[in-house]
Amino acid sequence: MAEKLRIAQMGLGPIGNKVTQYLAERPSLEIVGAIDTDPAKVGQDVGVLAGLAPLGVTVTADIDAVLGGGRADVVVLTTASSLAKVHDQLLRILPYGVSVVSSCEELSYPWQTQPELAASIDRAAKKSNAAVLATGVNPGFLMDFLPAAMTGVCRKVRKVTVERIQDATFRRIPFQKKIGAGLTVEEFYKKVEEGTLRHVGLTESMHLIAARLGWQLDKTEDIITPIIAERRVTTDSMVIEPGNVLGVQQLGRGVMGGEEVISLIFRAAIGEPGARDRIVIDGEPAIDSCINGGVNGDVATCAILVNAIPVVAKARPGLRTMADIEPITCW
Repeated sequence: MAEKLRIAQMGLGPIGNKVTQYLAERPSLEIVGAIDTDPAKVGQDVGVLAGLAPLGVTVTADIDAVLGGGRADVVVLTTASSLAKVHDQLLRILPYGVSVVSSCEELSYPWQTQPELAASIDRAAKKSNAAVLATGVNPGFLMDFLPAAMTGVCRKVRKVTVERIQDATFRRIPFQKKIGAGLTVEEFYKKVEEGTLRHVGLTESMHLIAARLGWQLDKTEDIITPIIAERRVTTDSMVIEPGNVLGVQQLGRGVMGGEEVISLIFRAAIGEPGARDRIVIDGEPAIDSCINGGVNGDVATCAILVNAIPVVAKARPGLRTMADIEPITCW
């Protein structure tokens, strides 16, 4: 690109900080602003916050100070998994005429799950001549876009099965807590009821796959169960006693005509064996593709967010999905 794309970041938690590192590596990108409401982060240099040398950009809670006057081309939004929360943030960002790349899982394909919020974001983006895309490793790639793309060589498809099996031993502590590691079974199910413990995005992934295959699903299910320790497990951050939770298993089931045509299996636990990302397509031809060891979620999520920036910067206005934009590549 002849000119640098000017990037503003909003949300400077663990993912946002890693995105800062990746942005700083790209000579075609320039961080021009950083937004976060956490008082402990306001006033700090965004580079220092990310463990880098100072980048000369100070974190502020003032959106207008960062986006006013057309200072940014794209906002990287890494604040929440909830579409309701991100919806309100987008309605504040989009009037500045800036496009957005977001890590919000529920925004990855919200047309079936939350159509009113999806339509609201789409209208606001088109009104401001901006594009909005949510992506990540999952949802956004491994369990939806990639299997959908792989069916492109099939004459027929009867069923799509995706397995994402992760050993969470060496993942960041917030991820380990997110999957319930160390909880009692009672605490696990209490958090499930509260909606604070689950992998977000399986339902959105099923709807993206179905939409690309022209399938009208009769129903979807998202079934959550704990993975239980059979012996004491010790990590750098916790000790998990036998009978307590090592992690989570979630099964996504997409049913059409009484048959399960989409099966998404997500398992993430401390010490989980056989880590892999596997796609099985029951079709003509049949496909069974496996990434042994799996894809590192933290690296991949931040990488695809950064790699998506130039695509979103020139995308058609409106709420976009991974299924209707140009292919994202490492650039």
